[in-house]
Amino acid sequence: MTAISHCFETLGRNKECALIPFITAGDPDLETTAAALRTLDRSGADIIELGVPYSDPLADGPVIQAAATRALQRGTTLDSVLEMLQATTPDLKSPISLFTYYNPILHRGIDKFLQQISAAGVAGLVVPDLPLEEASGLLQPASEIGIDLTLLVAPTSSAQRIEAIAHSSQGFIYLVSVTGVTGIRSQIETRVSDLLKQIRSVTEKPIGVGFGISQVAQARQVKDWGADAAIVGSAFVKRLAEGTPTDGLSAIAEFCQNLKTAIKTE
Repeated sequence: MTAISHCFETLGRNKECALIPFITAGDPDLETTAAALRTLDRSGADIIELGVPYSDPLADGPVIQAAATRALQRGTTLDSVLEMLQATTPDLKSPISLFTYYNPILHRGIDKFLQQISAAGVAGLVVPDLPLEEASGLLQPASEIGIDLTLLVAPTSSAQRIEAIAHSSQGFIYLVSVTGVTGIRSQIETRVSDLLKQIRSVTEKPIGVGFGISQVAQARQVKDWGADAAIVGSAFVKRLAEGTPTDGLSAIAEFCQNLKTAIKTE
């Protein structure tokens, strides 16, 4: 059993919803990223999604795009991110899921990339621009090395496509709550409730909801609708970037604790 599957199994026994915060590696710097991972780990995060900064982040909204731009301007590279992770993951109980676009994987070579991220302690992988039709070349080698490749279901996906994605996705299924990019939104669309029921009808795999969750009440809402995980990105990235690194770390610790409390409460 993979680290991510084990996490969901443990939480599922307690009927508990997972909290998956997202931050961008290298913003404001990799030293702060390492500190942020440790902070989130002890503040209630169950799994942590770490974004590798990329020059053309098509799925990301303005907050995460800006963070990626700042990280790249500071010289953050995939190699430096993995070096930081290799030194940090032994201190964490929360599995790390790497959020990266496909081009860096293809450029490095699938097998080499997977070996390197596995050596750095990465447990999961999310590749937002990898469609189901092209995922098989990454799914099998990832599975063989013990890394979960989690696939995304869009609100516009057909029933047939949802079933196919649910069948192939590893670790959990990533339900995108909105049509469009990541970002902070005032409310979660009610159709997410129907989509959760639709996915649940074809799989027993855990389902995480992301893109647009930025408030404690929204995380509680998706939990009440039946999600197995609430994925929160831009709201964490924004807090970490405000003020000094110490200010940012304090802000994400408080926000993480508040989110976890809300989705644990019956």
